Amino acid sequence: MTTSKPDPSLCCTGKVAIVGVGSVGATIAHTLMLQGLANELVLIDANRAKCQAEVKDLNHGRRFAPPVRIAAGALEDCRGAEIVVVTAGAKQKPGQTRLDLAQTNVAMFRELIPAISEAAPDAILLVVSNPVDLLTYAARKWYCGPRGRVIGSGTVLDSSRFVSLLAERLGVAVRNVHGYIIGEHGESELPLWSSVHVGVIPLEEFRPPDRPPMSEAERAGLFDAVRSAAAEIIAAKGATNWAVGLAVARIVEAIRRDENAVLTVSRLIEDYCGISDVCLSVPCLVNRQGAGPPLPIPMTDAERQALRESAEVLRRAARAAGL
Repeated sequence: MTTSKPDPSLCCTGKVAIVGVGSVGATIAHTLMLQGLANELVLIDANRAKCQAEVKDLNHGRRFAPPVRIAAGALEDCRGAEIVVVTAGAKQKPGQTRLDLAQTNVAMFRELIPAISEAAPDAILLVVSNPVDLLTYAARKWYCGPRGRVIGSGTVLDSSRFVSLLAERLGVAVRNVHGYIIGEHGESELPLWSSVHVGVIPLEEFRPPDRPPMSEAERAGLFDAVRSAAAEIIAAKGATNWAVGLAVARIVEAIRRDENAVLTVSRLIEDYCGISDVCLSVPCLVNRQGAGPPLPIPMTDAERQALRESAEVLRRAARAAGL
């Protein structure tokens, strides 16, 4: 019996660096700490005093979490990291779309990504900053490490919102509802209604106890609730952080544990449903190598066309941002 040898180019140190320690970055650090998903956390932010305060606050709770070393650092301290999570960038304001942030954050990435690349050329780069699809595409251009290791958080959170609302409507446990939001993490994203399952039962055949089947109007309303969720939260409290922290932790878990988990991360698409040279979300296997090629998934003609239209929205935005 033969066993495969580990790839010596893969970095498996258990060190995770987080670049950008605003509400999202700090929440990601807290979630990774509680779930025991890192041996070492390095937090990096232009606001050094705030970064050090966040580190001190987290360190005061280490007694109540799995063992982890937590420190503040600079970009050169990404060296040796297995994963570099990037949340740095201008925040989305009430009434602003994710694509509105493109010019500001692309300009920042032009300086930031080469510096990360120099320090940690073998790390997996996980982009969370918005607009995540454009910034993942930009990071891929400026990161000198293996390109397959540049991924974005994509629609992992959108898909979680989708199945959470569906589970509530159907009256079943959320872990028994399987469905995906794909495309842009933004206005042009789309739900794959045709492949939603409850357990092993297609949604079209599932009959919720004491509840009527979902109407088309209900489906449209539920998807609108998914698409508008972030804007509503930002309008009320200034930022989304708790759910995105959990979503990013799930991606980190899949990478660190080499899971081959099916997740809708954002990655470069080439020759998929007639789409090429754009980063967007479709289900992929996520493991220690990053995100594999998009998985072949059943789609209706309408869903396939909507995905192409989403790709075109992102392609136009990339051109406008000079990418």
